[in-house]
Amino acid sequence: MSILVSACLLGINCRYDGCNCLMEEAMELIGSEKIVPVCPEQLGGLSTPRPPAEIVAGSGEDVLAGRSKILTEDGTDVTAQFIRGAQQTVKIARLCGVGRALLRQESPSCGCGQICRGDRLVAGDGVTAALLKREGIEILSL
Repeated sequence: MSILVSACLLGINCRYDGCNCLMEEAMELIGSEKIVPVCPEQLGGLSTPRPPAEIVAGSGEDVLAGRSKILTEDGTDVTAQFIRGAQQTVKIARLCGVGRALLRQESPSCGCGQICRGDRLVAGDGVTAALLKREGIEILSL
């Protein structure tokens, strides 16, 4: 079985700030599974580095349902790129037979259970996490 992993957790410099968030704990959780690294924001067409972005209200489910948007700090609407990245991530998951995903906490794409809004954490999933859950993929987060 394969596991989808947020590429930034593996040391790939794909975060909005051009850095990564390498976590040794990721390798422990992955075990011997085949790793499929992804960055949904890059898959959606966003550059690295890029301006930070947040879900304006609600969660990734609200974005997918058209009830919310994702805006950068300067007000640029990047909703379409986040949705496209989530859709591409699901395609990759299907192609690779992924049953689980290890995603970066707090992200507007990958956050699972909590996402950042301003300087605080709020309950909810990012856009990619929400779409993967719809597909029946188990989400782990770091």
